[in-house]
Amino acid sequence: MKMTPFKNILFVVEETSGQASAIARAVSMAEKDQAILTVIEVISPVPAAYLSETVKYHKQKLESLITPYQNRLKIQIDVLSGAIFLEVIRSVLRNAYDLVIKPAENSDVMKRLFGSVDMHLLRKCPCPVWLMKPPEKPNYNCVLAAVDFDPLQLDASEQAFNNEIIDRASALALSDAASLHLVHAWEAYAERAMLAHGDILNESVASHIQKQALMHQKELYRLGEALCSRIGNNAYNKLSPSFHLPKGPAKKVIAPLATELQADLVVMGTVARTGISGLIIGNTAEAILNQLTCSVLAIKPPGFKTPVTVDP
Repeated sequence: MKMTPFKNILFVVEETSGQASAIARAVSMAEKDQAILTVIEVISPVPAAYLSETVKYHKQKLESLITPYQNRLKIQIDVLSGAIFLEVIRSVLRNAYDLVIKPAENSDVMKRLFGSVDMHLLRKCPCPVWLMKPPEKPNYNCVLAAVDFDPLQLDASEQAFNNEIIDRASALALSDAASLHLVHAWEAYAERAMLAHGDILNESVASHIQKQALMHQKELYRLGEALCSRIGNNAYNKLSPSFHLPKGPAKKVIAPLATELQADLVVMGTVARTGISGLIIGNTAEAILNQLTCSVLAIKPPGFKTPVTVDP
């Protein structure tokens, strides 16, 4: 089974020194997957009397940006006015884009790579969001897929979500001949409570932790086996993914591992539907994102509803 490629891609202009490398990567991907590529810039509202000339000026800038690629594929352009994240999401809703690509906001300004607009998109955009760290590499060397689950409460929706994260990561790793790392942060159920009881033997606690570790390991390996069945032995052997089971809260161990592995891209989920336990959600996801220093492909689970509406 082959991962369905993105077919309708939206690239959002961000005035950074590395923007050219990001648009080059977006063009290369669209060309390879025979996708439609639209490049937009969102400008601040201006008085009606100046709107026409302002839009014309920014469209000329977009034309200049895409000129080097016009002989490779047709690229559509547009200029919108308003709050960036709102207009991007409304554009996604109107035009059914299946991927938003944007250079990260604060590449040279703050310690955090992703700014407020980036975080709004990560939280609220209904389709996957690929935030690229400028200067974006034409090819990745290392791709990390972060998955989460509760081995005691496996859920079909949760498993499908993890499969999508892994499939997206593996497709990019195969395309770039990059190494693929499947990562699952885990904690032993009730470990703290057991340690708090002085009457429980250390050997019993250690045995419990070991059993928990094996349960998490078994499920992570099962996800790897499921990937093999979807993409076939040849592709799987070419990927030869590595498996990592760092012990501890995801918000404390994922980003350091990404740094240790020198990951170029982290593929992860940001929001889970109500009732699915164990997924990287809310504050945990934001804590991870605020620590990452590489590009991110963030995926929403099926059924996610954006709070943004098409009409203001």
